[in-house]
Formats: sequence, structure tokens, C-alpha cells
Amino acid sequence: MIPTRDERGLLWRICSRLLWWALHLCFRVRVAGASFVPASGPAVVAANHVSALDGVVLAVVVSERRRRMTRYLAAAEFFERWTVGWALRRFRQIPLRRGERDAAALEEAVATVRAGALVGIFPEGRVGDGAELQPGHRGVARIALAAGAPVVPTGIWGTQRRWPRPGLHLRRPWRPGLAVVFGPPLPPEGDPGAEADLDAFVDRVMAAIADQVEAARALAEAR
Repeated sequence: MIPTRDERGLLWRICSRLLWWALHLCFRVRVAGASFVPASGPAVVAANHVSALDGVVLAVVVSERRRRMTRYLAAAEFFERWTVGWALRRFRQIPLRRGERDAAALEEAVATVRAGALVGIFPEGRVGDGAELQPGHRGVARIALAAGAPVVPTGIWGTQRRWPRPGLHLRRPWRPGLAVVFGPPLPPEGDPGAEADLDAFVDRVMAAIADQVEAARALAEAR
């Protein structure tokens, strides 16, 4: 059998492995349901958002457990910061102008998924306090339905123990629990041009994410 080409590229494989080790130094890492992320082909990974670290953590977990590269929709202002902008551009993340419907970002995300890649998105749009999910935006539905790709609902818990929001200082608890739980993929059902279908699909995604968040919370807090 001819081995399949690793889509991640050498630089990301190296960075991913180093970050994976760093995560294990900083957290007690637990992952469940990784097999729900397709080993190949298009999909959208949709997760809750409780920390500025979430994008990096999820990208590394998917890379190390499924050997896949994830392109996330990230706030456009981060691309302008020298500390992270270079990495976001180098690893082909997708800039998203928050607070408005960014048609260009959505089109790039749809094209990326149609090309057979993984795209990651936080449907809430902003970092929340973790107490409850914020309302989901239609972007996740527009991408999945337009591209005809499944959505993998994902829950993450524990990153907020280190860095709850951008601009706040890193916290230093001793290796808090960190859990990432992936759920069964949701098939794309509905018309991307129909608002009612978009809203119904977003509701399904957010309900599934809520289930994974509860599982992630329990896993992170287990001894």
C-alpha cells in the first residue's frame, strides 16, 4: 500500500509536536471521540469558545490525533499582530472581520472545504465565560450547507483556567484538566439560501456542541 501524503507539511508537523508536548506540560490533557474527525475529506469542526487558546489547542489535537491540518476562521485583527500574524498567514488560516457578515471569508472557507480540507470555526464568534453557550451565528451553517460537508460538534473545557480572554494575564494553576471531546458528525441538511434552514441547522449544531461541552467538562474535572 502506498502511504498517503501527509497534508500538514513539515513545518506544521514540527510545530504541532512541540505544542503537543507543551500542552501536556501545562495541562492534564484528555481527548475523546477523535475518530469522529474524518481521516480525509471535507468537514467543518465547530467548537465552543472559552479561551484565547482554543484555536491552537484544537488545531494541535486534530493534528496529533488525526494527522490533519485545520484552517480556522480567526479574527482579522490577529493577523496584524507581529506575535501571531506571521504564523496565521504561514499556516493559511482564514481572516474574518468580526461584527459583520464577511462574505469573502465565508467564500474562502467554503472553497477550502470543497477542496477536501478541514475548516474550524467557533460559531459563538467570541470568547464566552463558559457558564453557558452564546448564541450561534449562521456562518457555520452557510459553510457546511454550501460545501455539502458534515459538521463535527466539539466541546473544549479547561483552557479558560490558563487564559480566559485576550489581554488578561496567563494564570498559573498547577496542570489543570483540559478536555477536548468530539461528537458524531452532523450531515449537512438544508438550503444554504434559506434563512429558516440556516437557523435550524445552527440550532442543531449548537445543541450538539452543548452536549460535547458537558462531556468535556466532566472529563476535564475527573481525577
